[in-house]
Amino acid sequence: MTELRWEGKYLNDRKVAPVKLALPFQTIETVNESVEQRMSLFSAPAAQTEWRNRLIWGDKKYVLPSLLTEFAGKVNLIYIDPPFDTGANFSFTTTIPNAPAEAYPDGEEGEGGSFVKQPSVIEQKAYRDTWGRGLDSYLQWFYETALLLRDLLADDGSIYVHLDWHVGHYAKIVLDEVFGYENFRNEIIWHYSGWNKKLLYSFEKRHDIIFLYSKSQVSKFNSFFQPYESKEDYLKTRKQQIHVDSDGKEYTLDTRDGGRRSVKVYIEDSLKRGRVVDSLWDLDKVNNSAKEAVTYATQKPEALLERVIKASSNAGDLVLDCFCGSGTTAAVAEKLGRRWITCDLGRFAIHTARKRLLGIASVKPFVVQNLGKYERQQWMMAELQPNLNVPGLNVAQAAFSPGRIVPKVYFRPLPGHLPHGGLYLAARGKIGPVGTRGGRRRARGPGRRAKHPERILESGGSAIRRQNRRGTHQRH
Repeated sequence: MTELRWEGKYLNDRKVAPVKLALPFQTIETVNESVEQRMSLFSAPAAQTEWRNRLIWGDKKYVLPSLLTEFAGKVNLIYIDPPFDTGANFSFTTTIPNAPAEAYPDGEEGEGGSFVKQPSVIEQKAYRDTWGRGLDSYLQWFYETALLLRDLLADDGSIYVHLDWHVGHYAKIVLDEVFGYENFRNEIIWHYSGWNKKLLYSFEKRHDIIFLYSKSQVSKFNSFFQPYESKEDYLKTRKQQIHVDSDGKEYTLDTRDGGRRSVKVYIEDSLKRGRVVDSLWDLDKVNNSAKEAVTYATQKPEALLERVIKASSNAGDLVLDCFCGSGTTAAVAEKLGRRWITCDLGRFAIHTARKRLLGIASVKPFVVQNLGKYERQQWMMAELQPNLNVPGLNVAQAAFSPGRIVPKVYFRPLPGHLPHGGLYLAARGKIGPVGTRGGRRRARGPGRRAKHPERILESGGSAIRRQNRRGTHQRH
């Protein structure tokens, strides 16, 4: 089979796989739960605890491996809308209804205002991991994501991957490798309206592509119909001669069995049945005046997700979207009676999705979760250690590509502290190993957590070297 190779796909002649570290989820809140429902959870046996849909704040790089313990092979449908605008960052412009003019200079009092939401430090790191080496790093990022999603997908499950012309053709080859060329089902074209303008060197780009794959040759699929707009719309589509029977009913003739026989197809029946949905989806984008609009730049229309969820899942099935965005997948899954799990790295996305879900009448209770700061520190260390050359557990330096948050890291075992060694970083002028203050070592027993470990890891301080056993540290 033809293979697409990129820088970073192989290390020592072996494919680089995603780090799989199962971390415990922490429930921040349970939303829309009544007192009776809360009390029933205490009285019911653990095995009979009622299902709760899950809105998770965290990078899919952290979240997906942590879901494997409970959901490996159990997700019926996956839809993802990953970033596909080459080099795009996590900033976007949003509006605040009825914002005072002095708060937002771009708006007038009573008419709302706008501001640019800048990416957080964590989002900046995710951006560098995705685009730091251009297309090479994107493909590795996408490849590792696809591997984790395949492990979560049920044997009869399906995955929809939403992209466009920027990286779609590269991603198709990666998906062929991960899910199998034989399990490719459709390239769906989502066509939408746009500005009616002439371009100098190309046609106007007005469509996205959605790749549909199954995990095996046997997968759920529900073909369905959409109504014709009118009788004229049907006749224009059929382009056939109209006949009238003795009762005055109009019909067309369809050929069957390779043209050996003709069958009457009454127009009245065809209009009731509608047009079968094919791989060309002509649906408008969400405009600012739409009822479903939540002022989120990458929001997808509910009609799009409705087709996806109806086609490849049944009531009660589990739907996963690890790029939550405005929460369209979760909202549509909720309305269609599916269970759902969705996550996003951005705090604003989680806030938008939570608010949107609460706007659904009779929304079922759901939990908001994250992975916690200490667990993210553990994850960071697990990721950094394979990059360190540690012969005999001596001090070693890890060289990172330009643009990484931590330019240098020194690695040495800490007896009685971390079984695999410790990371020495300098943060805000205070030098010391992770989990210390000003270079002073703290006792760390089971369950003891470092204060603000993610700030230490993300501060970008200079690396340091431990000079002797008495704990003297020196900048390097």
